[in-house]
Amino acid sequence: MAPSPTGYLHVGNARTFLYNWYFARRQGGHVILRIEDTDAERHIEDAIEVIRGGMRWLGTDWDEEVRQSERAPAHVAAAQKLAADGRAYWCECTRDDVDARAKARGGPPGYDGHCRELGLGPGPGRALRFRTPDSGVTVVPDVVRGNPEFRNDTLEDFVIQRSDGSALFLLANVVDDGDMRITHVIRGDDHLSNTPKQLLLWEALGYGAPPVYAHLPMMVNEKRQKLSKRRDPVVVSEYRDEGYLPEAFANYLSLVGWGPADGQERMTLDEMVEAFRLEDVSSAPGFFDVKKLRAFNGDAIRELPLEDFVVRVTEWLPAEIDMAVFRALAPEVQTRVAVLSEAWPLVRFAFDPTVTADFSDADREVLRGALEVFATVEWRAEEIEAALRGWGDAQEPPLKVQKPVRVAISGETKGLPLGAMLEVLGREGAIERVRAALA
Repeated sequence: MAPSPTGYLHVGNARTFLYNWYFARRQGGHVILRIEDTDAERHIEDAIEVIRGGMRWLGTDWDEEVRQSERAPAHVAAAQKLAADGRAYWCECTRDDVDARAKARGGPPGYDGHCRELGLGPGPGRALRFRTPDSGVTVVPDVVRGNPEFRNDTLEDFVIQRSDGSALFLLANVVDDGDMRITHVIRGDDHLSNTPKQLLLWEALGYGAPPVYAHLPMMVNEKRQKLSKRRDPVVVSEYRDEGYLPEAFANYLSLVGWGPADGQERMTLDEMVEAFRLEDVSSAPGFFDVKKLRAFNGDAIRELPLEDFVVRVTEWLPAEIDMAVFRALAPEVQTRVAVLSEAWPLVRFAFDPTVTADFSDADREVLRGALEVFATVEWRAEEIEAALRGWGDAQEPPLKVQKPVRVAISGETKGLPLGAMLEVLGREGAIERVRAALA
């Protein structure tokens, strides 16, 4: 995984890691978290911890962690071997040179092999390019894409080592895959165009049989556009902060582009490990439906044991509140939230008596009637609601009592069942709130 310069973990990268993790765990393989940090100019150290934290939150682990930058000597040695074998050559062309020649010839953009036969050696400003074959095809062994073929004469001689001596990711990945005995490469299909180049490097370095590839389809939004941070909610940490359950988020994310053969949707990580097959991954883009995700998460919250819900939601509650009061409301709260951060707005009324609202004359009549009801009713949620409703129905004309009373005690027009709110406030607390509203 390459640390993002913007310091966030994209949902697409998280899904890719999950698929790799399911596959490796089911096969009894070795999971390596390889931090691909060869681009020193774009590297941000904190972004590595973002990757670690995001994937641990989703419930995954790994057996080993490798910094690609620490393997630089192996990458340099591979580049030197390719140069010595005549499979790579030195080039002094700048990007401006390449673009200017492409424009002048009116052909496609890209490198034209200008330095291929000049016999240049290493030197300042010179990069090392791989010499791609002039004929033949390269076949990508791909479980998802169906073994696509690429004509070698359409592949430009690409840079494998920068002028500063550092390897580009194409070479670094091949060397690391070969040395680490990688058997399967499961990644996004935005890398598919890189794969024939990497297969050519693999063969040139003599690693033997290449890995099996599985290029995963992109995730798209409701307009079938590729997910973009500029317009779509794609940051894993934002879902964590909003109060999504990690197991529900991982479950839903895994189903965007894949599904088990039996059609089951709600699964634990262990169940997904058991069910995951690369052959079941769709080649069509997967729709990342945030509305469905919210509903999926809400269902998972409602399935939690009550005490587990209380423990999980505590992170989104002020530390100083009386948890006994919250526990009294928790059964109602649990049925009404899609994410854990929605709990506090529903229960704030029980801890904050500050209410600002305007009441009409009819509202004030209802509030005076509510005080009469409160004085004598048995203080249980069902009894309070029934008594308030009965009082309102008995007026001429009948009055609707729910909204004015709810606003008087909470300042909100929606929320938990009114009876439950009043019961937890207690008789004196409810009377005090209504009197304050009337005043």
